[in-house]
Amino acid sequence: MKEYDVIIIGGGPSAIITGLTAKRQNPRKSFLMIKEEEKGLVPCGIPYVFHDLEDVSKNMMGPAPFVAAGGEVVVDKVIEVDFSEKLLRTAKGEQFGYDKLVFATGSIPLVPKFIKGYDLQNVEYIRKSYDYIKALKDKTDAAKEIVVIGGGFIGVEVAEQLAKHEGKRVHLIEVRDHCLSAAFSEKLTSLADETIRRMGIDLKTGTKVMEITGENGIASGVILSDGTKLSADLIISSIGYSPNTVLARQAGLAVNKNGAIKRDNYMRTATKDVYAVGDCSESIGFITGREDNIMLASTATAEARILGYNLFGINLIRTFSGTLSVFSTEIGGKVFASAGAIQQVAEEAEIEYVCGSFEDVDRHPESIGDASRLWISLIISPSTGLIIGAEVLGGKSAGEIINIIGLAIQKGVTVYELVSYQIGTHPLLTTAPTKYVLIKAAEAAIAKLENR
Repeated sequence: MKEYDVIIIGGGPSAIITGLTAKRQNPRKSFLMIKEEEKGLVPCGIPYVFHDLEDVSKNMMGPAPFVAAGGEVVVDKVIEVDFSEKLLRTAKGEQFGYDKLVFATGSIPLVPKFIKGYDLQNVEYIRKSYDYIKALKDKTDAAKEIVVIGGGFIGVEVAEQLAKHEGKRVHLIEVRDHCLSAAFSEKLTSLADETIRRMGIDLKTGTKVMEITGENGIASGVILSDGTKLSADLIISSIGYSPNTVLARQAGLAVNKNGAIKRDNYMRTATKDVYAVGDCSESIGFITGREDNIMLASTATAEARILGYNLFGINLIRTFSGTLSVFSTEIGGKVFASAGAIQQVAEEAEIEYVCGSFEDVDRHPESIGDASRLWISLIISPSTGLIIGAEVLGGKSAGEIINIIGLAIQKGVTVYELVSYQIGTHPLLTTAPTKYVLIKAAEAAIAKLENR
């Protein structure tokens, strides 16, 4: 049996960044990563395999930086963990001992067992598996009519990519009134729906799939709750993900109501020398202070860096005060982004708020060729002026603007401070300094606060 100072179970973003960060901080320690597949994928890039990237190999991700730093990798599946003996057993019959153990097992697609016919052939999922997605790409290439179930980020992005192929008919089914409603307000979700439909996608909202129909064990269509029948060569279910915690639960780790491994803000579980990071672990909302179920590579890697620095002693104290959700996606050339507690999140958490918004172009003058409309809404705590959330709609600049706002939320910036935000502007790159959209949105919020 070979022993290591640290063993990481998993091979996704949180596993790679945990291993790389911790190994660089502790070069004399031995590290092993155990992952089930040799090749990995960039999770957020998976939808773009189906058109823009053209081939799954262009979205490949692996632990090369971790290996270059001195870490070792074994391709195998851990089937048993013994905390008392500090050892692991794998499907290939290997045993490994550890001093510290990290669960970075990620998440798996939810299977809609409540839908009759869910187990028919040609009902597929967006699994974070290189070989699976490679095979699914072959199926989507051949299919002429495809039903995508679920209007969250992955469902919308997959449908958008499939609709770019000539000769394909794509249906997108969302049970809520609008797509992306978990991440954006009704203003943005309504615009997202319009954009999706303009792309030629048959979007049906406020309805759900009641049955997947088929013959000889092969799916051939769906029946919706409003009685609509749709034919399909292929059905892709994208109704969400759940933490991959079967192994952790079998080993005796506690999980929360979402099925995620319980841990503290330093990623420590209740079991000594055992840690959990990324999609498999619980998250506490930065603003709401409640259990959240945020599964993003960006948040997973932020957690992983904290764990990597603190694995052999707390070096970065109080640097992680909860998970801050920062979302962005591009649909039909428009970028939709949000951060923190947007309006419906604040209302659900009984947090008082006011909004300040502003819209202009992201270049100056607006006659510059690649100018796009840029709209920002800041969600503010009325008693303090703290920025607690935001939404952005615009061109590609919106993706980095929402990250700037995310930092402002994390650092407790108020709108009063934001109005004196010192910026660099350029006609080809930003809005005009006289009406910088982020600052003007802060001024709009201050005006509302003063009117209160």
